[in-house]
Amino acid sequence: MKNAFPPKGRLALRCYCSVLLVTLAFAPLGCRRQPAGESPGIASTIHMGDPKTATQLISGFYGIEQNAWRWTARRFTLVLRPPLGAAQKGATLQLRLTVPSVIVEKLKTIALSATIDGASFPPEAYTQAGDYTYTRDVAPALLAGQSVRVDFQLDKSMPPAGADLRDLGLVVLSAGLESK
Repeated sequence: MKNAFPPKGRLALRCYCSVLLVTLAFAPLGCRRQPAGESPGIASTIHMGDPKTATQLISGFYGIEQNAWRWTARRFTLVLRPPLGAAQKGATLQLRLTVPSVIVEKLKTIALSATIDGASFPPEAYTQAGDYTYTRDVAPALLAGQSVRVDFQLDKSMPPAGADLRDLGLVVLSAGLESK
């Protein structure tokens, strides 16, 4: 049986096949699989100084300051990935925050509350400047999806003043859902 390809065509075909085989052999090295049960690109915990998680901050957050924290508005919203097993065991919502002295001086007290999928969590009032963690247990039924929207609200905020046109609430360092 005579070969269907002329000598130059056979060489081109061999080169093409060689390149294809090498490409296929190294393809798995470029693939990064997401662990089972995890959503790509969505973190369970957001550190406000990390610009890579800014896409999870939906509204009410201002720019990163001192590479570590962000001011919030009176209402602020973010999206988190429920940790593994949260749909069965639930999770703990944690918001690490600072109440700046200027907020206490101007407003005397400020109360923070949260909502997830229509479920309201009790407010926590702050009357002194300092570092706090707003912590609430979240029921498994609220954590069944690939992501969870968390809406936070303050009872009041500091209105814009002078050159700063921002409505200022709290300083947030991180937000996350922790496994139980």
